[in-house]
Amino acid sequence: MTIWNPIDDGYADISDHDAFLQGVPHKTFSRLRKEDPLSWTAGGQFEDYWSMTRYEDIIEFNSQTAVLSSAHGIRIEDQSREEYMARRTFQETDPPEHTQTRTRVARAFSRPVIAGFEDTIRQLCNDILDQALASEEFDAAKSISRQLPMRMLGQILGIPDADLDWLVTKGDELIANTDPEYTDHLHDKDDTDDFRLMPFRSPAGAELYTYAHNLMKDRISRGETGGVLDIILQPNEKGKVISDTEFRNFFCLLVAAGNDTTRYTLSASMHALANQPGLFSQLASGDDKIWAPATEEFIRWASPTMHFRRTATEGFELHGKKVREGDKVVYWFVSGNRDESRFKNPFEVDIHRTPNHHMAFGQGGPHVCLGMWLARLEIRVLLQELVKRVSSIEQVGQHEYLRSNFVGGIKKLPIKVKLK
Repeated sequence: MTIWNPIDDGYADISDHDAFLQGVPHKTFSRLRKEDPLSWTAGGQFEDYWSMTRYEDIIEFNSQTAVLSSAHGIRIEDQSREEYMARRTFQETDPPEHTQTRTRVARAFSRPVIAGFEDTIRQLCNDILDQALASEEFDAAKSISRQLPMRMLGQILGIPDADLDWLVTKGDELIANTDPEYTDHLHDKDDTDDFRLMPFRSPAGAELYTYAHNLMKDRISRGETGGVLDIILQPNEKGKVISDTEFRNFFCLLVAAGNDTTRYTLSASMHALANQPGLFSQLASGDDKIWAPATEEFIRWASPTMHFRRTATEGFELHGKKVREGDKVVYWFVSGNRDESRFKNPFEVDIHRTPNHHMAFGQGGPHVCLGMWLARLEIRVLLQELVKRVSSIEQVGQHEYLRSNFVGGIKKLPIKVKLK
Protein backbone atom coordinates (compact mmCIF):
# COMPACT_ATOMS: atom_id res chain seq x y z
CA MET A 1 0.00 0.00 0.00
CA THR A 2 2.21 2.80 -1.27
CA ILE A 3 0.66 6.18 -0.54
CA TRP A 4 2.16 9.30 -2.08
CA ASN A 5 1.39 12.94 -1.54
CA PRO A 6 -0.15 13.88 -4.93
CA ILE A 7 1.41 17.36 -4.96
CA ASP A 8 4.90 16.08 -4.17
CA ASP A 9 7.12 16.21 -7.25
CA GLY A 10 10.28 15.27 -5.36
CA TYR A 11 11.19 18.89 -4.65
CA ALA A 12 8.67 19.88 -1.99
CA ASP A 13 9.48 22.71 0.41
CA ILE A 14 9.70 20.69 3.62
CA SER A 15 9.85 23.90 5.69
CA ASP A 16 6.32 24.74 4.52
CA HIS A 17 3.49 23.18 6.50
CA ASP A 18 1.31 23.30 3.38
CA ALA A 19 3.61 20.72 1.76
CA PHE A 20 2.23 18.17 4.27
CA LEU A 21 -1.48 18.92 3.77
CA GLN A 22 -1.93 15.85 1.59
CA GLY A 23 0.46 13.63 3.48
CA VAL A 24 4.20 13.43 3.96
CA PRO A 25 6.16 14.42 0.80
CA HIS A 26 7.90 11.05 0.71
CA LYS A 27 9.15 11.48 -2.88
CA THR A 28 11.13 14.49 -1.72
CA PHE A 29 12.60 12.64 1.25
CA SER A 30 13.46 9.66 -0.94
CA ARG A 31 15.33 11.94 -3.33
CA LEU A 32 17.18 13.62 -0.47
CA ARG A 33 18.25 10.27 1.01
CA LYS A 34 19.69 9.24 -2.35
CA GLU A 35 21.13 12.51 -3.61
CA ASP A 36 21.72 14.84 -0.68
CA PRO A 37 21.34 13.13 2.72
CA LEU A 38 22.65 16.17 4.60
CA SER A 39 21.06 19.01 2.68
CA TRP A 40 21.10 22.74 3.32
CA THR A 41 17.41 23.60 3.52
CA ALA A 42 15.66 26.92 3.08
CA GLY A 43 13.99 27.72 6.39
CA GLY A 44 11.18 29.88 5.08
CA GLN A 45 10.28 32.31 7.87
CA PHE A 46 13.12 30.85 9.96
CA GLU A 47 16.86 30.66 9.42
CA ASP A 48 18.09 27.94 7.08
CA TYR A 49 19.08 24.58 8.51
CA TRP A 50 20.57 21.19 7.65
CA SER A 51 18.20 18.29 6.94
CA MET A 52 19.48 14.85 7.95
CA THR A 53 17.35 12.22 6.22
CA ARG A 54 19.14 8.83 6.32
CA TYR A 55 18.43 6.32 9.07
CA GLU A 56 22.04 5.48 9.94
CA ASP A 57 23.09 9.13 10.16
CA ILE A 58 20.22 10.03 12.47
CA ILE A 59 20.89 7.03 14.73
CA GLU A 60 24.59 7.88 14.91
CA PHE A 61 24.24 11.58 15.70
CA ASN A 62 21.18 11.34 17.94
CA SER A 63 23.41 9.91 20.66
CA GLN A 64 26.07 12.60 20.24
CA THR A 65 24.55 15.26 22.47
CA ALA A 66 27.91 16.92 22.99
CA VAL A 67 28.06 17.68 19.25
CA LEU A 68 24.40 18.22 18.44
CA SER A 69 22.57 19.74 21.38
CA SER A 70 18.89 19.94 22.35
CA ALA A 71 19.57 22.90 24.62
CA HIS A 72 18.65 25.51 22.00
CA GLY A 73 15.19 24.18 21.11
CA ILE A 74 13.91 21.07 19.33
CA ARG A 75 11.75 22.65 16.63
CA ILE A 76 12.91 24.39 13.48
CA GLU A 77 11.83 27.81 14.71
CA ASP A 78 14.38 30.26 16.09
CA GLN A 79 14.18 31.39 19.70
CA SER A 80 15.84 34.06 21.77
CA ARG A 81 17.52 32.93 24.99
CA GLU A 82 14.63 34.47 26.93
CA GLU A 83 12.07 32.51 24.91
CA TYR A 84 13.99 29.27 25.24
CA MET A 85 14.32 29.53 29.02
CA ALA A 86 10.63 30.40 29.42
CA ARG A 87 9.35 27.55 27.23
CA ARG A 88 11.77 24.68 27.62
CA THR A 89 11.02 21.24 29.02
CA PHE A 90 13.47 18.47 29.85
CA GLN A 91 13.25 17.56 26.15
CA GLU A 92 15.17 20.75 25.45
CA THR A 93 18.07 19.96 27.73
CA ASP A 94 21.14 17.73 27.45
CA PRO A 95 22.65 15.27 29.91
CA PRO A 96 23.29 15.47 32.79
CA GLU A 97 20.42 17.94 33.35
CA HIS A 98 18.13 15.97 31.08
CA THR A 99 18.97 12.72 32.85
CA GLN A 100 18.29 14.16 36.29
CA THR A 101 14.84 15.42 35.34
CA ARG A 102 13.92 12.35 33.35
CA THR A 103 14.90 10.02 36.18
CA ARG A 104 12.33 11.65 38.46
CA VAL A 105 9.39 10.59 36.30
CA ALA A 106 10.76 7.64 34.33
CA ARG A 107 9.56 5.02 36.82
CA ALA A 108 5.94 6.12 36.39
CA PHE A 109 6.23 5.37 32.64
CA SER A 110 8.41 2.26 32.89
CA ARG A 111 7.39 -0.94 31.14
CA PRO A 112 6.40 -2.85 34.33
CA VAL A 113 4.31 0.03 35.66
CA ILE A 114 2.56 0.63 32.34
CA ALA A 115 1.86 -3.10 31.95
CA GLY A 116 -0.25 -2.83 35.09
CA PHE A 117 -2.64 -0.52 33.25
CA GLU A 118 -3.61 -3.08 30.59
CA ASP A 119 -6.98 -3.95 32.13
CA THR A 120 -7.79 -0.26 32.52
CA ILE A 121 -6.86 0.46 28.91
CA ARG A 122 -8.87 -2.50 27.67
CA GLN A 123 -11.94 -1.26 29.51
CA LEU A 124 -11.45 2.23 28.10
CA CYS A 125 -11.11 0.79 24.60
CA ASN A 126 -14.33 -1.17 24.96
CA ASP A 127 -16.17 1.89 26.26
CA ILE A 128 -14.92 3.93 23.29
CA LEU A 129 -15.80 1.21 20.79
CA ASP A 130 -19.27 0.76 22.33
CA GLN A 131 -20.00 4.38 21.46
CA ALA A 132 -18.25 4.51 18.08
CA LEU A 133 -19.61 1.23 16.72
CA ALA A 134 -23.18 2.17 17.58
CA SER A 135 -23.08 3.78 14.11
CA GLU A 136 -22.20 1.97 10.91
CA GLU A 137 -20.40 5.02 9.54
CA PHE A 138 -18.37 7.50 11.59
CA ASP A 139 -15.17 9.54 11.71
CA ALA A 140 -12.63 7.14 13.22
CA ALA A 141 -10.15 9.94 13.93
CA LYS A 142 -12.70 11.75 16.08
CA SER A 143 -14.67 8.86 17.60
CA ILE A 144 -11.76 6.52 18.35
CA SER A 145 -8.28 8.00 17.92
CA ARG A 146 -9.05 11.27 19.70
CA GLN A 147 -10.64 9.53 22.67
CA LEU A 148 -8.25 6.91 24.02
CA PRO A 149 -4.92 8.69 24.68
CA MET A 150 -6.34 11.54 26.73
CA ARG A 151 -8.70 9.31 28.70
CA MET A 152 -5.75 7.14 29.63
CA LEU A 153 -3.58 10.13 30.45
CA GLY A 154 -6.39 11.34 32.69
CA GLN A 155 -6.14 8.07 34.61
CA ILE A 156 -2.38 8.47 35.08
CA LEU A 157 -2.51 12.15 36.03
CA GLY A 158 -5.65 12.02 38.15
CA ILE A 159 -7.66 14.40 35.94
CA PRO A 160 -11.48 14.43 36.15
CA ASP A 161 -13.20 12.89 33.12
CA ALA A 162 -15.25 16.06 32.67
CA ASP A 163 -12.08 18.02 31.87
CA LEU A 164 -10.61 15.68 29.27
CA ASP A 165 -12.29 17.04 26.14
CA TRP A 166 -11.19 20.56 27.06
CA LEU A 167 -7.64 19.30 27.59
CA VAL A 168 -7.59 17.63 24.17
CA THR A 169 -8.75 20.89 22.63
CA LYS A 170 -6.00 22.82 24.38
CA GLY A 171 -3.45 20.18 23.41
CA ASP A 172 -4.49 20.64 19.78
CA GLU A 173 -4.00 24.39 20.09
CA LEU A 174 -0.47 23.74 21.33
CA ILE A 175 0.97 21.06 19.10
CA ALA A 176 -1.25 21.73 16.07
CA ASN A 177 -0.56 25.46 16.19
CA THR A 178 -0.08 25.59 12.41
CA ASP A 179 -3.52 24.20 11.51
CA PRO A 180 -6.37 26.74 11.26
CA GLU A 181 -8.89 24.08 12.33
CA TYR A 182 -7.29 23.94 15.77
CA THR A 183 -6.07 27.44 16.57
CA ASP A 184 -6.85 31.10 15.95
CA HIS A 185 -3.15 31.93 16.30
CA LEU A 186 -1.31 30.27 13.42
CA HIS A 187 2.35 30.02 14.34
CA ASP A 188 3.67 30.57 10.82
CA LYS A 189 1.17 33.19 9.61
CA ASP A 190 -0.09 35.30 12.51
CA ASP A 191 1.66 37.67 14.91
CA THR A 192 2.20 35.52 18.01
CA ASP A 193 4.73 37.77 19.76
CA ASP A 194 2.34 38.28 22.67
CA PHE A 195 2.68 34.55 23.43
CA ARG A 196 6.38 34.12 22.69
CA LEU A 197 7.12 33.07 26.29
CA MET A 198 4.31 30.48 26.34
CA PRO A 199 4.78 26.77 25.49
CA PHE A 200 4.52 26.26 21.72
CA ARG A 201 4.11 30.05 21.41
CA SER A 202 0.40 29.55 22.13
CA PRO A 203 -2.08 31.28 24.49
CA ALA A 204 -3.30 27.79 25.38
CA GLY A 205 -0.10 27.40 27.38
CA ALA A 206 -1.27 30.02 29.89
CA GLU A 207 -4.67 28.36 30.22
CA LEU A 208 -3.10 24.96 30.81
CA TYR A 209 -0.73 26.37 33.39
CA THR A 210 -3.62 27.85 35.34
CA TYR A 211 -5.45 24.54 35.10
CA ALA A 212 -2.42 22.54 36.31
CA HIS A 213 -1.85 24.95 39.19
CA ASN A 214 -5.46 24.67 40.34
CA LEU A 215 -5.49 20.91 39.84
CA MET A 216 -2.53 20.40 42.15
CA LYS A 217 -3.87 22.92 44.66
CA ASP A 218 -7.16 21.01 44.86
CA ARG A 219 -5.40 17.64 45.15
CA ILE A 220 -3.21 18.91 48.00
CA SER A 221 -6.19 20.40 49.83
CA ARG A 222 -7.96 17.03 49.63
CA GLY A 223 -4.85 15.18 50.79
CA GLU A 224 -4.53 13.21 47.53
CA THR A 225 -1.08 11.85 46.74
CA GLY A 226 0.55 9.69 44.10
CA GLY A 227 0.75 9.97 40.35
CA VAL A 228 3.13 11.59 37.91
CA LEU A 229 2.39 15.18 38.90
CA ASP A 230 3.13 14.49 42.55
CA ILE A 231 6.38 12.79 41.59
CA ILE A 232 7.57 15.75 39.55
CA LEU A 233 6.76 18.15 42.39
CA GLN A 234 8.89 16.30 44.93
CA PRO A 235 12.39 17.67 45.76
CA ASN A 236 15.25 15.92 43.99
CA GLU A 237 18.23 14.36 45.76
CA LYS A 238 19.75 17.82 46.19
CA GLY A 239 16.56 19.23 47.69
CA LYS A 240 15.70 21.31 44.61
CA VAL A 241 12.01 21.72 43.82
CA ILE A 242 10.72 22.21 40.29
CA SER A 243 9.93 25.83 39.50
CA ASP A 244 6.49 27.09 38.48
CA THR A 245 7.71 27.61 34.91
CA GLU A 246 9.19 24.12 34.69
CA PHE A 247 6.00 22.57 36.08
CA ARG A 248 3.81 24.53 33.63
CA ASN A 249 5.91 23.43 30.68
CA PHE A 250 6.04 19.81 31.84
CA PHE A 251 2.25 19.68 32.19
CA CYS A 252 1.80 21.18 28.72
CA LEU A 253 4.22 18.60 27.33
CA LEU A 254 2.23 15.75 28.89
CA VAL A 255 -1.05 17.08 27.50
CA ALA A 256 0.31 17.62 23.98
CA ALA A 257 2.81 14.79 23.47
CA GLY A 258 0.88 12.31 25.62
CA ASN A 259 -2.14 12.66 23.36
CA ASP A 260 -1.19 13.50 19.82
CA THR A 261 1.45 10.93 18.93
CA THR A 262 -0.67 7.93 19.94
CA ARG A 263 -3.77 9.53 18.49
CA TYR A 264 -2.27 9.96 15.04
CA THR A 265 -0.73 6.49 15.09
CA LEU A 266 -4.18 5.03 15.73
CA SER A 267 -5.60 7.00 12.80
CA ALA A 268 -2.78 5.86 10.51
CA SER A 269 -3.35 2.26 11.62
CA MET A 270 -7.07 2.34 10.87
CA HIS A 271 -6.43 4.08 7.56
CA ALA A 272 -4.08 1.24 6.61
CA LEU A 273 -6.61 -1.39 7.68
CA ALA A 274 -9.37 0.32 5.69
CA ASN A 275 -7.30 0.50 2.51
CA GLN A 276 -5.58 -2.88 2.58
CA PRO A 277 -8.24 -5.53 3.33
CA GLY A 278 -5.69 -8.33 3.52
CA LEU A 279 -4.05 -6.54 6.40
CA PHE A 280 -7.21 -6.67 8.49
CA SER A 281 -7.66 -10.39 7.87
CA GLN A 282 -4.04 -11.04 8.85
CA LEU A 283 -4.62 -9.37 12.21
CA ALA A 284 -7.96 -11.06 12.80
CA SER A 285 -6.69 -14.55 11.98
CA GLY A 286 -3.26 -14.26 13.62
CA ASP A 287 -2.30 -15.64 16.99
CA ASP A 288 -1.06 -13.60 19.95
CA LYS A 289 2.46 -13.55 18.54
CA ILE A 290 1.39 -11.21 15.72
CA TRP A 291 0.62 -8.27 18.00
CA ALA A 292 4.13 -7.24 19.02
CA PRO A 293 5.50 -6.91 15.45
CA ALA A 294 2.20 -5.51 14.16
CA THR A 295 2.19 -2.74 16.77
CA GLU A 296 5.78 -1.76 15.96
CA GLU A 297 4.98 -1.70 12.25
CA PHE A 298 1.97 0.56 12.67
CA ILE A 299 4.12 2.92 14.74
CA ARG A 300 6.84 2.94 12.06
CA TRP A 301 4.22 3.49 9.39
CA ALA A 302 2.66 6.44 11.21
CA SER A 303 5.89 8.17 12.37
CA PRO A 304 3.79 10.92 13.97
CA THR A 305 6.68 13.01 15.33
CA MET A 306 8.30 13.84 12.02
CA HIS A 307 11.37 15.75 13.16
CA PHE A 308 13.40 17.11 16.02
CA ARG A 309 15.96 19.85 15.66
CA ARG A 310 19.43 20.01 17.23
CA THR A 311 22.08 22.74 17.26
CA ALA A 312 25.75 22.11 16.53
CA THR A 313 28.07 22.94 19.43
CA GLU A 314 31.13 22.45 17.23
CA GLY A 315 31.92 22.04 13.57
CA PHE A 316 31.96 18.63 11.87
CA GLU A 317 31.84 17.09 8.40
CA LEU A 318 29.39 14.58 6.96
CA HIS A 319 28.88 13.51 3.34
CA GLY A 320 31.35 16.15 2.22
CA LYS A 321 29.40 18.94 3.92
CA LYS A 322 30.79 21.18 6.68
CA VAL A 323 28.42 21.88 9.53
CA ARG A 324 29.45 24.95 11.51
CA GLU A 325 29.09 25.66 15.20
CA GLY A 326 25.65 27.18 15.79
CA ASP A 327 24.03 25.60 12.72
CA LYS A 328 20.63 23.99 13.11
CA VAL A 329 20.41 20.30 12.16
CA VAL A 330 17.00 18.65 11.79
CA TYR A 331 16.59 14.89 12.21
CA TRP A 332 13.77 13.79 9.90
CA PHE A 333 12.58 10.63 11.68
CA VAL A 334 9.75 10.29 9.17
CA SER A 335 12.38 9.93 6.44
CA GLY A 336 14.55 7.51 8.41
CA ASN A 337 11.54 5.24 8.89
CA ARG A 338 11.18 4.94 5.11
CA ASP A 339 14.89 4.47 4.41
CA GLU A 340 15.23 1.75 1.77
CA SER A 341 18.71 0.84 3.01
CA ARG A 342 17.27 -0.07 6.40
CA PHE A 343 13.75 -1.37 5.74
CA LYS A 344 12.76 -3.82 3.00
CA ASN A 345 9.76 -2.44 1.10
CA PRO A 346 9.49 0.54 3.47
CA PHE A 347 6.39 1.89 1.73
CA GLU A 348 4.40 -1.23 2.51
CA VAL A 349 2.77 -2.17 5.82
CA ASP A 350 4.27 -5.50 6.85
CA ILE A 351 2.89 -6.57 10.21
CA HIS A 352 5.39 -9.45 10.29
CA ARG A 353 8.40 -7.14 9.94
CA THR A 354 11.11 -8.41 12.30
CA PRO A 355 13.36 -6.90 13.43
CA ASN A 356 11.81 -3.47 13.24
CA HIS A 357 14.20 -0.96 14.76
CA HIS A 358 12.22 2.10 13.70
CA MET A 359 12.95 5.57 15.08
CA ALA A 360 9.41 6.79 15.72
CA PHE A 361 10.26 7.15 19.41
CA GLY A 362 13.53 8.97 18.76
CA GLN A 363 15.70 5.91 19.33
CA GLY A 364 19.43 6.22 19.39
CA GLY A 365 19.92 8.70 22.19
CA PRO A 366 18.94 9.85 25.67
CA HIS A 367 15.76 11.52 24.44
CA VAL A 368 13.93 8.31 23.54
CA CYS A 369 10.21 8.85 24.13
CA LEU A 370 9.23 8.63 27.80
CA GLY A 371 5.74 7.38 26.93
CA MET A 372 6.69 4.69 24.40
CA TRP A 373 5.49 1.76 26.51
CA LEU A 374 2.15 3.45 27.10
CA ALA A 375 1.77 4.23 23.39
CA ARG A 376 2.57 0.64 22.43
CA LEU A 377 0.05 -0.74 24.89
CA GLU A 378 -2.74 1.63 23.86
CA ILE A 379 -2.27 0.90 20.15
CA ARG A 380 -2.10 -2.88 20.64
CA VAL A 381 -5.11 -3.13 22.92
CA LEU A 382 -7.32 -0.83 20.83
CA LEU A 383 -6.61 -2.79 17.65
CA GLN A 384 -7.09 -6.11 19.44
CA GLU A 385 -10.53 -5.07 20.64
CA LEU A 386 -11.42 -3.60 17.25
CA VAL A 387 -10.75 -6.80 15.28
CA LYS A 388 -12.77 -8.79 17.84
CA ARG A 389 -15.85 -6.77 16.98
CA VAL A 390 -15.44 -5.83 13.33
CA SER A 391 -15.13 -8.04 10.25
CA SER A 392 -14.21 -5.26 7.81
CA ILE A 393 -13.39 -1.55 7.61
CA GLU A 394 -13.96 0.57 4.52
CA GLN A 395 -13.00 4.19 3.98
CA VAL A 396 -16.06 6.04 2.66
CA GLY A 397 -14.84 9.61 2.30
CA GLN A 398 -11.74 11.73 1.88
CA HIS A 399 -9.36 11.71 4.81
CA GLU A 400 -7.64 14.92 5.89
CA TYR A 401 -4.13 15.53 7.21
CA LEU A 402 -2.95 17.90 9.88
CA ARG A 403 -1.28 21.04 8.52
CA SER A 404 2.12 20.52 10.11
CA ASN A 405 5.65 19.42 9.27
CA PHE A 406 6.25 18.62 12.94
CA VAL A 407 3.45 16.24 13.95
CA GLY A 408 2.05 14.24 11.07
CA GLY A 409 -1.34 12.65 11.15
CA ILE A 410 -4.80 12.06 9.78
CA LYS A 411 -7.28 14.34 11.54
CA LYS A 412 -10.38 13.13 9.68
CA LEU A 413 -11.05 9.53 8.61
CA PRO A 414 -14.62 8.63 7.55
CA ILE A 415 -15.09 4.87 7.65
CA LYS A 416 -17.83 2.25 7.39
CA VAL A 417 -17.60 -0.90 9.46
CA LYS A 418 -19.24 -4.28 9.30
CA LEU A 419 -19.75 -5.85 12.71
CA LYS A 420 -19.19 -9.51 13.39
